[in-house]
Amino acid sequence: MAGKGRKNEPGQDLRALLRIPEGTRPDLASYAGDPLPAGPRDKAAGLRETARMGERLAGLQERLYAASTAGDRRRILLVLQGMDTSGKGGTVKHVIGLFNPSGCRIKAFKEPTREELAHPFLWRVAQALPLPGEIGIFDRSHYEDVLIARVRALVPRPQLARRYEEINHFERSLVDDGVSVVKVFLHIGYEQQRRRLLARLDNPDKHWKFSPGDIDERALWPAYQKAYEIALERCSTAAAPWYLVPADRKWYRDWAVGRLLLEHLEALDPRYPPGGFDVAECRRRLLAEG
Repeated sequence: MAGKGRKNEPGQDLRALLRIPEGTRPDLASYAGDPLPAGPRDKAAGLRETARMGERLAGLQERLYAASTAGDRRRILLVLQGMDTSGKGGTVKHVIGLFNPSGCRIKAFKEPTREELAHPFLWRVAQALPLPGEIGIFDRSHYEDVLIARVRALVPRPQLARRYEEINHFERSLVDDGVSVVKVFLHIGYEQQRRRLLARLDNPDKHWKFSPGDIDERALWPAYQKAYEIALERCSTAAAPWYLVPADRKWYRDWAVGRLLLEHLEALDPRYPPGGFDVAECRRRLLAEG
């Protein structure tokens, strides 16, 4: 896992390197937000490699979508979670920007509406799932219902405990239906968050992204870290594991998430479906036009 001194080996499977082992509770305080566990070693190289991935990602995305027109139900769901300023929005902008937007379905989950609160907590998530052939992106997700719900004591503890199992069952059902669930925890350090919040204060163009409540939330940092540790332990499963991505360096965060998506798409290896028509006859008809 990231931050534990693993060596960068050529051809290393990033999924194996960043995956949180099933049933393991990570001690997030022992994980730095700035290591380079694999891949490029500096910003210039990281930006080049991320851009280079773009063509491969776009090609695989097109094949995934094309396969869906012939009944292939497979698709990708990228779940992004992390503390405020960890870069969920930036990841959507810089990584998902490598794809054809017409084949992406992006959902930023906010505070539940009155209608959403009238349903089970997974109801609104089910409405936003990608269709076959699509790449779905959740900026925050159903995990808010075991993160902020735990920190703010929004539901009784017995109900909270059941939610982890409900999430695991829900994600297992998605996988069984052809969804590759890629769950990424963007891990930043406490001091790095302070620097990013200060940068927002120092730039009037970024004031819209800041709230005085962000400072109050920092006082709950230990509680949020514990809530994440519990969620990562209970919901990193064989079917839908969690990946811990060091996110202090934005360029590395973007490269790592892009690489994780590339590895999942390559594992799917979608293929263009056959045309289902007589190619030679169609060519003859076109060439015979007056």
